[in-house]
Amino acid sequence: MIRVLVTRPRNQAEAFGAALQAAGFEPIYFPVIEIQPMDDHAELDDALTNLTRYEWIVFTSANGVDAFFERLRFLTETQDFMKNMRVAAVGPRTAESLRVRGLNPDFVPDEYVAEAIVPGLGDLRGQRILLIQAEIARKALPEAISKAGGVAHEVAVYKTLPAQPDPEGLSALRSGVDVVTLTSPSTAQNFVAIARKNGLDPFNLPGNPLFACIGRITEQAAKDEGLSNLAVSAEFTTQGLIELIGRLTVS
Repeated sequence: MIRVLVTRPRNQAEAFGAALQAAGFEPIYFPVIEIQPMDDHAELDDALTNLTRYEWIVFTSANGVDAFFERLRFLTETQDFMKNMRVAAVGPRTAESLRVRGLNPDFVPDEYVAEAIVPGLGDLRGQRILLIQAEIARKALPEAISKAGGVAHEVAVYKTLPAQPDPEGLSALRSGVDVVTLTSPSTAQNFVAIARKNGLDPFNLPGNPLFACIGRITEQAAKDEGLSNLAVSAEFTTQGLIELIGRLTVS
């Protein structure tokens, strides 16, 4: 059975692992990052109490949706006023996270990268756009908004930290896996760092695994780290990754 290393945070890995198993693969859990809320909520609190000054709210990840609404519940018992806001989401998982909270996004780009949002926001000249994102978010989206004449207000609502290596996952990595899945630039960066810290050469691993990247941005991060034997899913989702793994590993 094809052994697939899952590097997502543990609280996000179960559904992916179950889907891998259903597709006939053996998931091996090896989270390399963990998601934590920001220590200081002042900037988010200010944005939440002044949402009407924004033309759009853009969510770049499901983690951002979680952190945003968790803080919103802390500040107010009702979320009804959110229904009057125009909301955009990067990717189907982010959009679904909004829908389960009763908020249907007004725009979701076909390409699941942040800068693809801008064409769907209309005329941005003089408009303020609230970006709900990670502490280490890329600058491509705010730069694109500024170029279109808008004002991007970036609010970091969570941080991505290196995880402690899972002993069973580390043992599996030492014995050899077939595929390592990378679902964000930070998973690529932290995978390399954790492998090195635990006496492994990330560029010469047992079994010479395929690195399956969820999109071209993650692929570029993996290249920047020095990884090779890379493949990119056609659809930038975990289902796209499963289909990619199936095409490349199942004869």
